[in-house]
Amino acid sequence: MSSPTSVEKYIEDLKQAHGIETAEKLLSYIDMVLERNEHINLTAIRDRDEAIVKHLADSLSVLEVPEFWDAKTVIDVGTGAGFPGALLAITCPSKHFVLLDSTRKRLRVIDEFAETLGIDNLETVHARAEEAGRQEYAEKFDICVSRAVADLSKLIRWCLPFVRKGGTFISYKGDNYAAELESALPAVKKQGASFDRAVPADTGFSEIDGHTLLIFKK
Repeated sequence: MSSPTSVEKYIEDLKQAHGIETAEKLLSYIDMVLERNEHINLTAIRDRDEAIVKHLADSLSVLEVPEFWDAKTVIDVGTGAGFPGALLAITCPSKHFVLLDSTRKRLRVIDEFAETLGIDNLETVHARAEEAGRQEYAEKFDICVSRAVADLSKLIRWCLPFVRKGGTFISYKGDNYAAELESALPAVKKQGASFDRAVPADTGFSEIDGHTLLIFKK
């Protein structure tokens, strides 16, 4: 785990980049997840510094992707405890976020946290991704993101249907993504998309060195 100094520096950098109010809201969300984790399983991480590194810093790594900044509508498939969707919604109040998950109790917690913190640019949807992507949410979003959910071949089938033509799917992966990517390429083509590039998640934390954002264009 990072030394406290490393986390403290990250927090200071966060305040510089996004403002004190936004940084404090992001940290409050992490604290609320960890507190509620005592009663409902939201994350395997129990330590605050570790959560800041592995959830907050990792989730916000997508802010380095230009396509993300150009987007107005974003869906987070398999959001879990709201990572990355809720944290991105806090950071980017001008965008609209849909956080989709098949576990209703987690979504209720996200709704509660969003109301408490005044995150008014997100909505939660209880559904299975493979069904919702074929129904009212088909091709409705500029960006789809997904983090720590499934093998890439499954993600391609689940996530690309949400993305409009000209839009982007961004998959958060580790440094061992090459075999997954190769296996997934036929599914990518079948969905009318192409693999664009891999972007290293430059967070500065050694614990998540090698984390990579895989960019697919539809």
